[in-house]
Amino acid sequence: MADRESDLLAKIAPGIAAIGRGQWDALAGDDPFLSWAFLSSLEESGSVGPGTGWSPAPILIEQDGRAIAAAPAYLKSHSQGEYVFDHGWAEAWHNAGGRYYPKLQVAVPFTPVPGPRLFGPRPQRLLGAIESVTVQNQLSSAHITFIDEAGAAECQRRGWLIRNGIQYHWANRGYSSFDDFLGRLASRKRKAIRKERAAALGGIELDILRGADIGPAEWAAMWAFYQDTGARKWGQPYLTRRFFDLIAERMGDKLLLFLARRDGVPIAGALNVIGPDTLYGRYWGATEDVPCLHFELCYYQAIEWAISHGLRAVEAGAQGEHKIARGYEPVITRSAHFIPDDRFRGAVADFVERERAAIDHEIEWLRSGLPYRSSASP
Repeated sequence: MADRESDLLAKIAPGIAAIGRGQWDALAGDDPFLSWAFLSSLEESGSVGPGTGWSPAPILIEQDGRAIAAAPAYLKSHSQGEYVFDHGWAEAWHNAGGRYYPKLQVAVPFTPVPGPRLFGPRPQRLLGAIESVTVQNQLSSAHITFIDEAGAAECQRRGWLIRNGIQYHWANRGYSSFDDFLGRLASRKRKAIRKERAAALGGIELDILRGADIGPAEWAAMWAFYQDTGARKWGQPYLTRRFFDLIAERMGDKLLLFLARRDGVPIAGALNVIGPDTLYGRYWGATEDVPCLHFELCYYQAIEWAISHGLRAVEAGAQGEHKIARGYEPVITRSAHFIPDDRFRGAVADFVERERAAIDHEIEWLRSGLPYRSSASP
């Protein structure tokens, strides 16, 4: 029977926690960052919500009382925690007499991981609902960050602006071991990585812990590491201590911790999230400055674990040209932007077009620096 478009209802829910876990996960799929467990933990822990500048406003399309499409959306009163920087746009709009905030953000808060953002079989109807929310509430704009290629194409069909970015991902090309991976690199790069690993692990004990093996003491250590990194990067951490407790309860074996100890005392850690075919490096920190330990825990251990568990890729977070020398390759990321005001849209469109050309050149230059032997080039 044909779908009854007139029976479709768009609505805004007060949060992910207000939506049934089974209903949300059936739409969101198997991406761990889009799961009810992850997003509801952000809400329940106070990492998003009142006082944070992230007001949950997930958008649903319902038919006969059942959600058939959804998008994880937030009203934002600032541009922090997004990793697609639009501070210049905000300043320009304010200087022109406009009000940039609040804006609508379709995203996973504090998580620069590409993936689906438009769930279900009605992406055009969902985008229409996002546009209506933006216009009816007199918001300056709507933004969908780190959207997958299929979603970006749907946005482009409606005339949204598509912005490109760069990340660095490691690809598993059928390696049988870490040494097999190293064997594909140029000799000089291979020797440099072995030297870094030796420097990092001298006098260090390494624990690889998954799920329930990460106990209260390890979580306390990881929180201390995260606080130190957050304070240095952002002034204060985005996530609360309660968030880590909740994901420990709700995400189980999807969590993987590389923990470094000296004389039994934790000194550094890297917390990863395990996806269906990708290992995602998320949170890192250290209380002792050990040369190359960041590379070991965040990059080399991740590669080694991904190879041994047959994963397709490692995504180690935003930014970082230094990842190139360690086998991570530059990839394009996408974001989509709906700007109702024609003048403002025109100015942003010009910026995005010029930025895209610059990124194309940068990608070409970065790929020339990949460490792979020419006969083993990706």
